[in-house]
Amino acid sequence: MGRPAGKRALVLGGSVAGLLTARVLAEHFHDVVVVDRDRLTGVRGPRRGVPQGRHAHGLLARGHQIIEELFPGFTADLRAAGALTGDLGELRWFFHGRRLRPARTGLVAVAATRPLLEGLIRARVEALENVTLLDECEATGLITTRDRGRVIGARLRRDGVRDGAETELRADLVVDATGRGSRTPARLAGLGYGPPPEDRVRIDLTYTTRYYRLDMDDPLGGDQSINPVSGPATPRGAFFSELENGLFILSLTGVLGDRPPSDPDGFTRFARSLPVPDVYEVIRDADPLDLPVAFHYPASVRRRYERLTRFPHGLLVIGDALCSFNPVYGQGMTVAALEALALRRHLRRGAVPGAREFFRDAARIVAVAWDISAGGDLAHPRVAGRRPLRTRVGNAYVARLHAAASRDPELTRAFMRVAGLVDPPRALMSPGVVLRVLRHAGAAGRAAPAPAPGRHRTRTTDHPSA
Repeated sequence: MGRPAGKRALVLGGSVAGLLTARVLAEHFHDVVVVDRDRLTGVRGPRRGVPQGRHAHGLLARGHQIIEELFPGFTADLRAAGALTGDLGELRWFFHGRRLRPARTGLVAVAATRPLLEGLIRARVEALENVTLLDECEATGLITTRDRGRVIGARLRRDGVRDGAETELRADLVVDATGRGSRTPARLAGLGYGPPPEDRVRIDLTYTTRYYRLDMDDPLGGDQSINPVSGPATPRGAFFSELENGLFILSLTGVLGDRPPSDPDGFTRFARSLPVPDVYEVIRDADPLDLPVAFHYPASVRRRYERLTRFPHGLLVIGDALCSFNPVYGQGMTVAALEALALRRHLRRGAVPGAREFFRDAARIVAVAWDISAGGDLAHPRVAGRRPLRTRVGNAYVARLHAAASRDPELTRAFMRVAGLVDPPRALMSPGVVLRVLRHAGAAGRAAPAPAPGRHRTRTTDHPSA
């Protein structure tokens, strides 16, 4: 154990953000308790509390690096469980209907179902001697000092029974990792504090997902996944990937009320309408394993806790409870991992972190991802929101970069490092990158010849983290 910050920490929420938080808290508290309403023990499939768990998930490159740091050998665990790994830049990416030129980046792309990924993290956390998981347990409120200036625990009710008796669990630190439905704003109001200001970008996104087993040999033509990403000119998108143990997932995406149908024929028709034929050509004669299932995501929400002038000591908020991103960008788990590292830096000072200082650091992490995803969503002219000059110029430049990357693998490499939250966005404005974009500007309106498939799949090769 590092420098002790207290006797007990309590984490509300046992999803990825809560588990990563528990991992860093275990270094500085004698006892860490994770509470979740769902059943966690022995669960291998999608959970009720994670409705997006059936759909395609992305663990960005920086998130993979952090999880490997917190749990050495985690990538090997994934592979042993049947998950695939490859190079992020060598997947079949399409932006605005153009395929990016494949590039070796050294950044790992993980292809695994959300239940497998979360289950392996949970197993590592459960193995820590000073961590306890309380599943099927609901946090019904916070316990505070008389002056309400400090949170000193939470009231809990087991088995989700609303008429059941409540118990109190005292803690030196309570961390809310309960996700988008966080009750902390309402609980703050009940304690006499103001709620955090919110930024919202309404994208009205729908994921509709179906699983397949494909009998044909090498159905994706040597690629780990086929990803026509939605954009203003091509608002319909898809993520089609091979997962663990020969399972294939297809998540179709539609924005601004254009919802991929959940009836089988409509689902196939939507796949056929994508800006490139690659996905439809694989699934048109395939036998699916299930019926399509839809998940609706109305808006990205950023809660600006760093702007509050009053906040109780002993309470922090992390993960989607702090900021919920458009899931198409795959940022949620990675931002939660970055926030966990920020929490670790504060804990190494040997005390419970002050809320203002932690939220200020977390806001800097969130701002980078928010500018990429919410800023990118504002490129859709029908998405409501303020578009400062920086956003308008940035979106125009990235569109040119995507066009140029269809011809230049070095631009694919630069873009993937930023999209993977490894490099800051300003890296795309370096003189070398800008010169490459300008060099291909004359060809931006012409589609580049598509690279031949069949050369980029990686199942077991180790990739260095960059």
